[in-house]
Amino acid sequence: MSLFHAENRNKSPRAKRVYAAFEIAYTIVDFIAALCFLAGSILFFWEATKTPGIWLFVVGSACFALKPTLRLVRELKLAAMGDAEDLAARLDP
Repeated sequence: MSLFHAENRNKSPRAKRVYAAFEIAYTIVDFIAALCFLAGSILFFWEATKTPGIWLFVVGSACFALKPTLRLVRELKLAAMGDAEDLAARLDP
């Protein structure tokens, strides 16, 4: 099974659940990153709130780094699920 192919998400009901759970996590991380950057940008208007703004940029950046990590973990999990199914089929007489 190849990574990052759309058909991987539909191989089984379990694969569909895993894919959906990771999509929800990905979307939540996306929203958190966007909100952190928006709030950080607003806080940057005033000298007194620049430090919290910087921290929000750091948190937002960490969220943006987490997004591809989530996708890779999802694809590896789906690939492992596919390999197990293939192996079971090969071993079944």
